[in-house]
Amino acid sequence: MKQYFLFLSVILLSFNPSHAQEPAVLPLKAQAELIDSWLDERIEIVLPNLMTETGIDMWVVISREYNEDPVIRTLLPATWMAARRRTILVMYQPQPNAKVETYAIARYDVGKAFKRAWDPENQPNQWKALMELISEKNPKKIGLNMAKDYGHADGLTHSEYEDFMAYLPEAFQDQVVSAQTLAVRWLETRTSSEMATYRHIQELAHYIIQEGLSARVITPGKTTTEDVVWWYREKIKEMKLDTWFHPTVDIQRPDPDSDGATRSFFSRPSEMTIMPGDLLHIDFGITYLRLNTDTQELAYVLKRGETEVPAYLQKAFEVGNRLQDILTDNYVTGRTGNEILRAARSQMEKEGIRGSIYTHPLGSYGHSAGPTIGMWDNQGDTPGAGDHPLYANTGYAIELNAVVYVEEWKKDVRIMLEEGAFFDGEKVTYYNGRQRKILAIPRTSDYLGN
Repeated sequence: MKQYFLFLSVILLSFNPSHAQEPAVLPLKAQAELIDSWLDERIEIVLPNLMTETGIDMWVVISREYNEDPVIRTLLPATWMAARRRTILVMYQPQPNAKVETYAIARYDVGKAFKRAWDPENQPNQWKALMELISEKNPKKIGLNMAKDYGHADGLTHSEYEDFMAYLPEAFQDQVVSAQTLAVRWLETRTSSEMATYRHIQELAHYIIQEGLSARVITPGKTTTEDVVWWYREKIKEMKLDTWFHPTVDIQRPDPDSDGATRSFFSRPSEMTIMPGDLLHIDFGITYLRLNTDTQELAYVLKRGETEVPAYLQKAFEVGNRLQDILTDNYVTGRTGNEILRAARSQMEKEGIRGSIYTHPLGSYGHSAGPTIGMWDNQGDTPGAGDHPLYANTGYAIELNAVVYVEEWKKDVRIMLEEGAFFDGEKVTYYNGRQRKILAIPRTSDYLGN
């Protein structure tokens, strides 16, 4: 009998995420090599298609140290943490669908991708060196990162624009256009190589979330929400990862004074001590290999005598899963973010689901470039970013909430969910699956017996 219980203990522990083997994180040198290989592939495969698609045959990205253009960080080699002095990168496509030529109007090569095209000894003026290259290539459209709808694509400063236009020969003045669409398409498009790794990146995020929402970290009656938040920050650093925002942990509970389901998103919840019967919500993201995750999950702290999450809460949770399905079923190539939102909200209302949809692109940035599909404070159209169409090979944080009345609590419960996913042009696939059940604290496998 003792052998049986020992065997059962081993089996149960093997299913406990808090005892699972930690997913691997590459050494820094290997990370840099992978990032640079992805950049080379993107310039070779992605960029020619996008420049042809947008009709811009010359893209000029200008950035000064400490005031970097958001696009330039996706063009720099892994060993460059920022622009140096003034860094000017030029991408030129001689004809549609042709290979893109890449140049750096800088004092040195910018990685392997951008070779130096400026000799300060022969031409001391950097702007004149740039204009010599422009005159030599004679582009039809010169794209600059000036954008009304996306901060990601609006990285050219006013002073740099003024200097550029002051030096630009008159013959090219009318050829200058906004590179907004090109920049957005560059930022949102994912390659097969990147996608081969994205599942692993999301797996890392899921692993950390589940360890934090477990008995290894949380002692009911003692641990506070802020304790868990800072545990997450320490864990991220311990694993040699980064985060793009400070995590949050908040609580919903049957207490009539608890406002978890009605609290506005702009008001941060105060620190609370975690107690049995609490429904915990985590909002968490990591940055790894220049890609980002954005994940929200729920956990329930078991009360004395409970061995699993109450069925009524799990039933409410399933409404959130249904709303996810409604949203992703409306992902159709060519639809704008506003059109997707309207279609999804129409269906959710037909099914009697209350809630909100505020899904956003995910990739090079956590809140990245692409079609905005609702905002937490605006469930109508989002002018500009909401008008961007849905393209294949793009990533999203499927973010939303369903509000469900729970009779046992005599109040509404808000099921807040967010998972990273990929749209391949036909369907949406979650990078590493999605939460289907509320996590129990402790897990059944954390202990044996009654």
